[in-house]
Amino acid sequence: MSDIQKWDVENPDFWESEGKKIANRNLWISIPSLLCGFAVWVYWGIITIQMLNLGFPFAKSELFTLMAIAGLTGATLRIPSSFFIRLTGGRNTIVFTTALLMIPALGAGIALEDKTTPLWVFQALALLSGFGGGNFASSMSNISFFFPKKKQGLALGLNAGLGNFGVTTMQILVPLAMTFGLFGGESMELVNTSGTLIGKIPAGSEAWIQNAGYIWLVFLIPLTVIGWWGMNNIKASHVTPDLPNPVTSFSLISGMLLIGFITSIFGLWLMLPETVGGSGFGISKWIVLPIVIALTVYLLKLIPGQVKENLTHQYKIFNNKHTWVMSIIYTMTFGSFIGFSAGFGLAIKVIFGYQHLMVDGVMTHDTINDLGPSALMYAWMGPFIGALIRPVGGWIADKVGGALVTQICAIVMTGSAVGVAYYMQIAYSSATPQDVFVPFLLLFLVLFTATGVGNGSTFRTISMVFNKEQAGPVLGWTSAVAAYGAFIIPKVLGEQINLTTPENALYGFAVFYGVCILLNWFFYLRKNGQYYNP
Repeated sequence: MSDIQKWDVENPDFWESEGKKIANRNLWISIPSLLCGFAVWVYWGIITIQMLNLGFPFAKSELFTLMAIAGLTGATLRIPSSFFIRLTGGRNTIVFTTALLMIPALGAGIALEDKTTPLWVFQALALLSGFGGGNFASSMSNISFFFPKKKQGLALGLNAGLGNFGVTTMQILVPLAMTFGLFGGESMELVNTSGTLIGKIPAGSEAWIQNAGYIWLVFLIPLTVIGWWGMNNIKASHVTPDLPNPVTSFSLISGMLLIGFITSIFGLWLMLPETVGGSGFGISKWIVLPIVIALTVYLLKLIPGQVKENLTHQYKIFNNKHTWVMSIIYTMTFGSFIGFSAGFGLAIKVIFGYQHLMVDGVMTHDTINDLGPSALMYAWMGPFIGALIRPVGGWIADKVGGALVTQICAIVMTGSAVGVAYYMQIAYSSATPQDVFVPFLLLFLVLFTATGVGNGSTFRTISMVFNKEQAGPVLGWTSAVAAYGAFIIPKVLGEQINLTTPENALYGFAVFYGVCILLNWFFYLRKNGQYYNP
């Protein structure tokens, strides 16, 4: 039976005789489903580079908005997704949200076959890619219920780390898939040099950009079927005591996701300029994001009946100060990981792919640099290291304590961010920016490594600080807040590149990391605090 009545994994006998086998099966179906979610969420970071290479008729700043739209929506959809498991069951949630990813993947494939597709179609598809971002919160919340506390660091690290691997998988797979006519359709001719993991592809070569969307259907269709037959809903009192039937579950999930889409669209409209479909009010993102978060939380609570009662119960997490502290600390680690993953490739392209020349006393940034590195050759490296090392972070934190590991990561992140900023500044005023590419890349990889270890250690802290009923929703909620990094970092980088001071973005992030060092010390590393090194 897919529905489990009795679930007591803190009992060693139950865990060894029944629990372990069921938990591991659910974990290993959950991981590839989450991997595809991440891939579909952040693939605009690679698709937009290739759109530039193929001469799609959009400005760089317009293409930056696609990543920002997907980033904002994916983060916002994590808010309703944090509460799905208790309302609709694990199997019902994971299967349905994985199936939903087929819509943006198929849509992107169709839209990319034609250069005359208008910008608003790509914006709508970037909005729908947010499904993939939302899935993380429900997936983590679900897995947290399957494992006993002492095993959660590694289990959550594997689910999240290998799930985050979707970013790297996408950054390697999509450029390769675009090199041949895998699904038919017309090819397009590169007007700029492109590349893959293996090397550069010269201008004039053929490319099948539509495969960037279609390739994911190859994985999503079988994963949906496997999830339906292999996963479980837990009907125990601390998980999903009032499990509805699948159709009701799917309707509930759809309604709650719709609220997230509405608040995201409203936030984007307030922020974006009229040229890309916004209101033109240009309200600051620092004002809009709290509005979007608060509005989403408020509107969800207006859903009548069982949902309202259930959310009132789960919203108790907001009365706990540690929910807010951990939201900020996890924004430092995961927000940086996902934001830099989204913006890293385009930053390499813009800073090192062009020569920065003084013409008539004015610094220009639009002369193509033939000696510059190919962004698609290097963009995958940072997310690859950050995702790969995340389970290691969880494992070390299980041994020596989460807060201590997080503190070391925060110090390393501050130092490396300052270093990256220094080399960005040199490169962005140089006719030969490639001269400083190696130190820039190495410091960025150190930064990614620290975010990955810190992602694992912060989740260990959450599973220790909160009780078993609250830990799931808190994991979902903190991951929702942190996911706004996927919106903030590309947006800030884009703005600072427009102002010709990309290094200021990194200096700003370094200041934020410094604040997190103080917070983490005050709440979790003081000898006389409520918790010591959880």
